[in-house]
Amino acid sequence: MQKAASLVISDVIGYSEKLLDAIKSELPPAVQISRLEFEGPFIVVYCRNPEILLYNKEIVKRIAKKYKLRVVIRTDETVRKTPEEATKIIYNIVPPEAEVKNIFFNPLTGQVYIEAKKPGLVIGKNGALREQIILKTGWEPIIKRHPPMYSSIVDYVRKLDKIYYEEVSEFLRKVGERIYRTYVLRKNKVRITVLGSGLEVGGNAFLIETKESKVLIDAGMRFAGDEFFPYFDFFDHTLIGDLDAIVVTHAHLDHVGLVPYLYKYGYRGPVYCTEPTRYLAVLILRDYIKTSVNQGFLAPYSMSDIDEFIKHCVTLDYDKVYDIAPDIRLTLYNAGHIIGSSLVHIHIAEGVHNIIFASDFRFSNTRLLDAAVNVFPRIETVFMEATYGSDKDIHPPRRVAEGQLVNLIKHAIKNRSKILIPVFAVGRAQELMITLWYIFSELKLVQPIDVYIAGMIREATSIHMACPSFLSRRIQHLILSKDTNPFLSEFFIPVDSPDMIPEIANMPKPAIILSTNGMLQGGPILEFLRYLAENPNNVLVFVSYQAPGTLGRQIQRGARIIRFVSGESMKELHIKMAVRSIKGFSGHSDQQELIKFVSEMQPARPKNAILIHGDPSKIYDLAKRLSALRLEVYTPRNGDTIALV
Repeated sequence: MQKAASLVISDVIGYSEKLLDAIKSELPPAVQISRLEFEGPFIVVYCRNPEILLYNKEIVKRIAKKYKLRVVIRTDETVRKTPEEATKIIYNIVPPEAEVKNIFFNPLTGQVYIEAKKPGLVIGKNGALREQIILKTGWEPIIKRHPPMYSSIVDYVRKLDKIYYEEVSEFLRKVGERIYRTYVLRKNKVRITVLGSGLEVGGNAFLIETKESKVLIDAGMRFAGDEFFPYFDFFDHTLIGDLDAIVVTHAHLDHVGLVPYLYKYGYRGPVYCTEPTRYLAVLILRDYIKTSVNQGFLAPYSMSDIDEFIKHCVTLDYDKVYDIAPDIRLTLYNAGHIIGSSLVHIHIAEGVHNIIFASDFRFSNTRLLDAAVNVFPRIETVFMEATYGSDKDIHPPRRVAEGQLVNLIKHAIKNRSKILIPVFAVGRAQELMITLWYIFSELKLVQPIDVYIAGMIREATSIHMACPSFLSRRIQHLILSKDTNPFLSEFFIPVDSPDMIPEIANMPKPAIILSTNGMLQGGPILEFLRYLAENPNNVLVFVSYQAPGTLGRQIQRGARIIRFVSGESMKELHIKMAVRSIKGFSGHSDQQELIKFVSEMQPARPKNAILIHGDPSKIYDLAKRLSALRLEVYTPRNGDTIALV
């Protein structure tokens, strides 16, 4: 985009058409261009020569470097074989030993996803078979290892993509035209309004406004107090129509829980996130509706609103720059919190301001994920969580946390008792599963015992296995190179029916139970608690944050008599089982990691730190520490607006 000072009328009128013409002039005649179109943050070149797909990387790199745009080359629909014809060709080309399990065509992208047990045999020596597939079918093959566990969510989302691809294509064209609309800026302004997570945990929502654009970072549910909506009513009804985009950092309810609500009330723009976030968001949003119905509450949106979210969701890769508004560029980086979680880098206009949203992240390696990134091209302001920002919030070394877990397992073996661990289905559950695999199978610190998996954990885990490239390098190596998948260990046993709960609880042998809900607010964990609570040999273990007001927080703080509804009466449950908390398995950084994340940020520290997503005392403790680094530190309340430029 040219600078405002150099723009003249001839530059402004027909800018987007001139941009497409300029890109077209960069392409060789051999491409055989049929058309160029804006599709969301991409400029898509459709060609009639499938061979170009073999050499498009260098072409795309050259154009991207010159114009700083995200360009994609696809074959024209007229040169692609029908999915039926292409499927036959693929099976003729690929040897049976590859064990192809699934072939999925995406008409929108011109790609065919080929899942096989041995993907190397689909690619062929030096890519020879992949090349044949391109030339003979006109489709670009994306070759992946077949997930060993079926995911109903992944299957549902892919089918929806196929059904609505024409509608999605039209939507993306409109988004692209909106992104690449002409604008003229003189001294752009940037302000951010905190709609949620100001001096509280949950309800993440931040509105970025420039003279030209409006972008919402997250739209999550609040857990503090009686109100679970962020301050959406802080603005008038025109906000939904004015939004250029929503960016979702990750798939937890306090970050994505109210995105379908915005679609219910008319938002029809894009949501940007990673591929795992899209799948996991669908899982937890659908479960939220089901849980609301079971508990007699009315959810603020329906399943059809979640489908609208799916249709308008654009998945992006880590470490790549995308235009999402005329004066805003977006880059997602690994946040190390849960699979697909992102640090959001926002670049405003011609370098006016650069912002990082680090709302939930872990700045150290875990068994499941690599540490969050803290190297960015440029940054002036960081929005950062303070969930564990207190001087007292120091995570123990991993070996200490794992040692505590090993001791509890030994206790359970000795007493033939149960260890009940409430976990979030997404993130902590998989971290615990990987940790138990290390303890049992690799470190061999104690003999394996049965580990029961209840609630949404199995489906969430299947999504992890469908997106292995987002896991830690160590886990990727095990799954992709060593053909060892810790998630499939024989000691992990799914709880497929509520009828299994009393049987598991009463069997005279030791076991570990990982169950949702992570804060004891519902789900099968409460049924397990009913059967296990009065045996003093059993242990309830907290491994993640327990929000104020939740049953988990009450028990963690010492409550030993709890009341619950059974049928039409209220009953009491006496907690006689031991209650323990193990720090170190959290997906959040402690105070030391938070300070290190900022102090070691490259190429330079930010000028401003805006602290969010934490209890007030923790935010104020962290603010004191960061002020010592000579940063300008802000601790906004919900509704506060901060002018950055």
